[in-house]
Amino acid sequence: MAFVDLTWRTFRPAEGYYTSEVRSPRPLPVRTFLPVGYEPRYPYPLLIFLHGHGGNEEQILNLAPRLSRRNYISIGLRGPLALGRRKGGEFGYSWGDGASTSLIEEYLLRAIEQTRLNYHIHSERIYLAGFAEGATLAYRLALTFPEKLGGIISFSGAMPRHDRPLFRYPALRTLRVFIAHGIADPVVPLSLAKEDHRLLYTAGVQVEMHTYPTTHKLHPYMLRDVNRWVIQRCSEE
Repeated sequence: MAFVDLTWRTFRPAEGYYTSEVRSPRPLPVRTFLPVGYEPRYPYPLLIFLHGHGGNEEQILNLAPRLSRRNYISIGLRGPLALGRRKGGEFGYSWGDGASTSLIEEYLLRAIEQTRLNYHIHSERIYLAGFAEGATLAYRLALTFPEKLGGIISFSGAMPRHDRPLFRYPALRTLRVFIAHGIADPVVPLSLAKEDHRLLYTAGVQVEMHTYPTTHKLHPYMLRDVNRWVIQRCSEE
């Protein structure tokens, strides 16, 4: 499925959160965060946030304004497997064990297409930003169709180990990867992230890795560094 340039709307919606849905392959939510001072003639980078196990699209998209209130359009997607209510009363979801990969791929592509229909998105600045299980999914999706994405942002995650797609050369080398990982992560050991970094670097991918004094949690400096990294990638193009 190829992306085409679509006509974006010329009005200036207010900064904030908006909820919509895609209807193929089944109704699934798309949570959107629009930056302050949205300018319809400027092609924005698009950040697609993928939650961790037990999270949801609203929870993960709360990272968007913490990352930047001005620089990006961001969307959050929801895993197809419902896990029930979390301790706070919200429903939690998972991306599953790989059985729903085709559904998730279609969901992602439809969400990108819909967002590009409504807002001005730069076609070469589309990044998947995943936390933990969401980061593993981001790797899997980006390795499946690297030509459709600008890069991957992995927060406390690792590449899939058992069903990882084959590296596709030379398309893979157009990807940029940012790895952010806690030095004392007990869930996804730092050694796995380091292994991913070595593998991607050996494959010729432009990959950058930073470690932080935290466990399996987001450190505030992770968001600062990701914002700097994406802006730098945009200035190089």
